[in-house]
Amino acid sequence: MLGPESTESSLLPSQLDHAILDIEDGDELDNIRYEDDNETSFLSPFMVVYNLKPLKHQGQVFLRGVPVTVRIEGTERYTSGSKVRTSTLYSVRLTHGDFTWTVKKKFKHFQELHRDLLRHKIFMSLLPLNPLSRFSAPRAQAQTTSAEIPSLPRGTNDSSRRTSSKQKHLEEYLNALLAKAFYRNYHAMKEFLDVSSLSFIPDLGPKGLEGMILKRSGGHRIQGLNCAGRHQICYQWSKRWLVVKDSFLLYMKPESGIISFVLLFDPGFSIQMGKKATETKYGVRIENFSRTLILKCSSYRQARWWGQEINDLAHKEGSDFMKMHRYESFAPVREKTLAKWFVNGAGYFAAVAEALVQAKEEIFITDWWLSPEVHMIRPAKSDEWRLDIVLKRKAEQGVRICVLLFKEVELALGINSGYSKRALMLLHPNIKVMRHPDHVSSIVFLWAHHEKLVVIDQSVAFLGGLDLAYGRWDNHDYQLTDLGASDPKNGSAEMEPTNLTEDLSAPSGLEQNEQLWLGKDYSNLIFKDWVQLDKPFEDFIDRLKNPRMPWRDIGVVIHGTAARDIARHFIQRWNITKTVKAKYYGPAYPYLLPKSHTTAEKPTFTVPGGQAASVQVLRSVDRWSAGSYECSILNAYIHCIAESQHYVYIENQFFISCADGKTVHNRIGDSIVERILRAHREGKTFRVFVVIPLLPGFEGNISMGGGNSIQAILHFTYRTICRGDASILSRLKAHIGDEWKNYISFCGLRKHGHLPDSSLITELVYIHSKMLIVDDRKVIIGSANINDRSMMGKRDSELAVLVEDTETLTSVMDGKPYQAGRFARSLRLNCFRLLLQADADPSMDVMDPVCDSFFHKVWNDTAAANAAVYDQVFRCVPSNSMQTHRALREYSTVENLATVSPELAQELLGRIRGLLVEFPLYFLSEEYLLPPLNSKEGVIPVEVWT
Repeated sequence: MLGPESTESSLLPSQLDHAILDIEDGDELDNIRYEDDNETSFLSPFMVVYNLKPLKHQGQVFLRGVPVTVRIEGTERYTSGSKVRTSTLYSVRLTHGDFTWTVKKKFKHFQELHRDLLRHKIFMSLLPLNPLSRFSAPRAQAQTTSAEIPSLPRGTNDSSRRTSSKQKHLEEYLNALLAKAFYRNYHAMKEFLDVSSLSFIPDLGPKGLEGMILKRSGGHRIQGLNCAGRHQICYQWSKRWLVVKDSFLLYMKPESGIISFVLLFDPGFSIQMGKKATETKYGVRIENFSRTLILKCSSYRQARWWGQEINDLAHKEGSDFMKMHRYESFAPVREKTLAKWFVNGAGYFAAVAEALVQAKEEIFITDWWLSPEVHMIRPAKSDEWRLDIVLKRKAEQGVRICVLLFKEVELALGINSGYSKRALMLLHPNIKVMRHPDHVSSIVFLWAHHEKLVVIDQSVAFLGGLDLAYGRWDNHDYQLTDLGASDPKNGSAEMEPTNLTEDLSAPSGLEQNEQLWLGKDYSNLIFKDWVQLDKPFEDFIDRLKNPRMPWRDIGVVIHGTAARDIARHFIQRWNITKTVKAKYYGPAYPYLLPKSHTTAEKPTFTVPGGQAASVQVLRSVDRWSAGSYECSILNAYIHCIAESQHYVYIENQFFISCADGKTVHNRIGDSIVERILRAHREGKTFRVFVVIPLLPGFEGNISMGGGNSIQAILHFTYRTICRGDASILSRLKAHIGDEWKNYISFCGLRKHGHLPDSSLITELVYIHSKMLIVDDRKVIIGSANINDRSMMGKRDSELAVLVEDTETLTSVMDGKPYQAGRFARSLRLNCFRLLLQADADPSMDVMDPVCDSFFHKVWNDTAAANAAVYDQVFRCVPSNSMQTHRALREYSTVENLATVSPELAQELLGRIRGLLVEFPLYFLSEEYLLPPLNSKEGVIPVEVWT
């Protein structure tokens, strides 16, 4: 960094003599220990970012055993201010292993460096037991500041020697000093070379640009009351060390080394220079979507140099993030990415747990809801695989764990994120938990952080629909009861929680456990919502009388550069939360730094079973949630449906679409209609499979007239499917009549079983998936529901990935040979086989998803037959038989066949094949399902439901 002109040049040595600074054995000095050696020697290079020291006390910053070489590549001549004499600026090119960078210095800066190094040597030689006692230069000679170097002229006057000769001798001077660790690691040399502890970390990418600057306070553009523009009038200038890397820049306080701010490069990034743009002389204005940062330089040339270098570095090294990509996503398509899908929580939770154990540096977690005491691998025989215990062990090993939780409106939701934060923060200082948003200050009351994400070392990322929370773990059995091997009389016995401060090797009381769902994990959210989450091991539902609600969900793990993109999303959210919430300002909650994509293809581990594919990260975010706007998930859904050739398979927790410009705005349903009508016009086979929950997941007994929230969601679901002119089926019937049945199917899932007293029971399987499969070639998996909340970007924050197969195998589609993608086809087959129980029936062929025999005779007929049996045996809710509230009440009061004749009921249930049932299109079709205005649900804005 260029310094100000000195007015006391007489105090500087007029000539440079590196012999004055000679020491007897430079190699021996490489063994001098610095105060940070013991603290950082066991850490990976990247972990230095969590242990930064003041600039003057950073000790060893260069790579051990790797030389630093200097080459002066050229000079620039210029005049400054009112001076008549020209000045010379030297371009110094440095190489250190794989790192190269350029600094620009005047001869005066060489003089200042020489003076500082000489003072350093003299000071060290005066210390008792000093490491310089064997220096060959006598102390008297060391005090001389004008030893003769005939080949170097005085000051910057070039009359005595050609400039090229001067460059050569300056090179020799620096190379001689840099060969000695004693001088190389002194803070004056590091500042002269523009290096710091962040310079040579491979995971942070190229060396980049560094130096001391003045920065102006303020400039944040975050929605809410935290940043109300006060800094535009009242601001201050602060001295900071600026570091520019390949996809971000940061500045830190030189006196402490604490990182004060991180600015990520994004499509809003721009550089401007000059007084007009910066409102300051010699200013540089740096912008992205969330902040305008003003820097002050010491001269016009310095401002131009810094502005140009930052701009060039950003556009060259960080080009991936400087523009919007396909579907208006912040991330490009990443080729040859390893990806693996998970159906249900059992496999997902186990894979996450095993990946957490592999973490060496960082763990990032964000969830809508997180339960610290949830067991990841089951049945739990000890607390070894309990989430909080796993995180505690990793924190004790030095891994930094950052958790972002949605801060709910407590009167509306009972997920108790405050308890989750306290439980995790008490485990270890290396675990940091933030909650967001603060509803009043951010002016966000209706929307949520809904994404579910676990990132390991910014190299492996898990995402999808699964929160690490109660009720989410399930396997392919979808069992309705869980007493394990215990006495049924003790089925609801309480278990004592483990004391987090006790020895982890102590017995947990689980050695004989056979239950899969302990305490609050045994749940049925429609029967009863969660309560008393601070008592995690107490049952809140009677296991002897009430079934649990099975939970179907989809997750995915990705590696490499796509995982880095997901980590960047988390870092963006984390850093913005730290910026806007005053309680997180201090160093206790550090700013996070994104790793460079240049090292992304070298993960420390991979999850077994992955398949190579093209992967693109998609988001729904807005200024309140991430500092920028994006609705790439919606764009990808619409495009994939519009471009589909054979079929679309949708599993989703919600299905609210078909834009009317008033209450619903996403056009996913419209895309389905348009694609079906196009297939009809062209006379081509095309199928749409929609699988959604039979009832929304809200507490309430709809049979007795309750459940206003359930009815509100049903209103908009049926408005999308079949009720009203804007619905899918109404529009299809208007064009093709009953032929719509050849193109689209709506289904739900149901399971039956026995309570401990052997009585027959049934329960819907709650579909929490957020998945789209197209043509056995494309898959979208994420956290986004099909509704405006998830898709429009300005509401809930969401995360997803689009996986496109690049590896194919021969399959069949509509009776013809077809090259299907390995990832998409294997996932679709797993879903179909499980939902239809195809493995139990050798005659059932699910290979061809669109042929008439499968779509009509297998898929639709199985769903209709199963629904008929369930209605006959259990008189299930919902059902097409109940078109009014009165009919629903009367229907529900009649004893069902399972109670009257269990033997006959059991015989009929033997006809059930799989889980698939028809979605009841006529349920409460004659009723107005929106909540009455005099109810608490009735005063909630409609946007909450859509």
